[in-house]
Formats: sequence, structure tokens, C-alpha cells
Amino acid sequence: MSRPFVAILMGSESDLPVMQGASDVLGILGVQCEMKITSAHRTPAATQLYISDAEARGCGVFIAGAGLAAHLAGAVAAHTLKPVIGVPIDSGPMQGMDSLLSTVQMPAGIPVATVAIGKTGARNAGYLAAQILALQDSDLAKRVRSEREQKAANVQAQDRALQDSRK
Repeated sequence: MSRPFVAILMGSESDLPVMQGASDVLGILGVQCEMKITSAHRTPAATQLYISDAEARGCGVFIAGAGLAAHLAGAVAAHTLKPVIGVPIDSGPMQGMDSLLSTVQMPAGIPVATVAIGKTGARNAGYLAAQILALQDSDLAKRVRSEREQKAANVQAQDRALQDSRK
């Protein structure tokens, strides 16, 4: 049986610079992913078809990013029982606040895990997706733990350098 992959969906090509962060993190952790541009509002039938197809091919987690008040993550969650992580895109006059609210405010029973607005949120969506998959994959759990330990070591090294420069 092949390992589950993560599907990264975005509402338009303009979301790619943000959503690339999720793909980058998953690549570092050795998690297969695929990216798709699809719209909950402009191509709803194609979106639903992709979700069904991705599940049939082994998708374990969906990450969905959209800007303005678009609600791609909610539309995905309505069509799957797999975990859905929403990434609010920092666009438009409200700089992502409208996207944050439309992503996080879901009705009971149709959850969307929501991360921060923008690039940091997309990266965290990648980490969260990997952590979800790591519940069933001990090798992936080791890679996630190692990545976190490396980040901690980097902070400690920066502090040592700061302390040394102040002596």
C-alpha cells in the first residue's frame, strides 16, 4: 500500500506564492503532495470531483488556501471526512482577515483546522499535515521530531552567538 499524500488546493494561481510554503515543508519532511487550482465557487463540480478522486488515490489530508471571503476549505470539508487545513490568504482590502473569518467559522460537525494568515500559515499547514500523517507513520514522526529539534538547535546557536558577541 502506498503512503498517503497531501492535496494542496488553492483558489487561483495568485495564491501559489503563499501555498508553495506548504509544499516546501512537506518536501523537506519527505511527504508526497500535489497541488491543484480549483475554485469552490467558479468550478464547484470540478472541485468535488477532485476531492473524490484524491481520496480514492490515497489522499490523507487536504490543505486549502483561498483569499478574500472565498471558502475553499469549507467546501472541501463538506465533501470529505479527511482532515482539512485552511490557509487564509493575505489578499484584498482586509489583508486576509475576511479569509480568516470565513475559514475558521465552520458549523459544528464540519471542522476546518485553520492556521495563520499568509506564508507562515501555509508553512504551518504543511507541518500540521505531516503531524497528522505521522500518527500512522513512525518514520515520518521521527522526521518531524528531527526537524523540530533542528529548529531548536538553530535558535540555541543564535543565542550562543549573541551571548558571545556581547562579552
